[in-house]
Amino acid sequence: MIPLSLAIVALALTSAELITLPLWPEGTPTPLPPKSEATAKLIERYGGATATRLTDISEPEIAVYRPEKPNGTCVVVAPGGGYMFLSSSFEGTEVCEWLQGIGVTGVLLKYRTPTRDAADPFELPVQDGQRALGVVRKHAAEWNIDPARVGLLGFSAGANLAGHCAWDRTPRTYPQHGEYDDPRGPDFLIFIYGGGFLDHPDAVPPDAPPAFFLVAHDDKSAPAEAAQLYLGYQKYKLPAELHIYGQGGHGFGMRRRGMPVDDWPKRCEEWLRSLGLLTAK
Repeated sequence: MIPLSLAIVALALTSAELITLPLWPEGTPTPLPPKSEATAKLIERYGGATATRLTDISEPEIAVYRPEKPNGTCVVVAPGGGYMFLSSSFEGTEVCEWLQGIGVTGVLLKYRTPTRDAADPFELPVQDGQRALGVVRKHAAEWNIDPARVGLLGFSAGANLAGHCAWDRTPRTYPQHGEYDDPRGPDFLIFIYGGGFLDHPDAVPPDAPPAFFLVAHDDKSAPAEAAQLYLGYQKYKLPAELHIYGQGGHGFGMRRRGMPVDDWPKRCEEWLRSLGLLTAK
């Protein structure tokens, strides 16, 4: 048993080590538009905003989870939520804590939402994802991160965000915020039950970063989409891994339900290790 006093000290130290930074301290390049009545009702149907379901995010930020012994690799984590809210616990904080445990710096991305009503609901969140990569690389030396080992992990809508950051080849600079702009996408990608690319068979470019795809067979069209994206990697002989579990549905995240899919973090860890990303330089 740990004495209560020591537990409180440990909790205080853990909280003190968490770094939180705004992504756009001088204001976002594009403001968050007001949500429609339909979107507001849909969010309420899901249970509304809670401590672990965040919405109405107009000032995006990152929270940095630094491991005790960093190995130089960093993963920016984008929770899902249909571009209506962020499932910030089992697709966010718990993921960053797992990454800490394997020596990886986890960076929780709190991106703008809801953007569901926009013609391209991913546009503003992708701005935030690209910005987060730039901020991390800007602070790489300070946070003991190798700027060439910065990846993106996304769930559902967060995976859509991550895929656009990894595969789109569009201008990424915002002149009024040049200090943290970075033309590079992620150095590797972890794409978990993502969507939005099924109608774009050529979404994967020939210079796409290494990717880890994870999905459950009983998750509607998500497994077909993951397979299609994987074949895009196969086409260009790019490094990738695809895991399709028989059961799990959509939104399992870090939840444990006594199924094989519960062990996906171990499979992902093995993949990271195979790329040399868990070995300190």
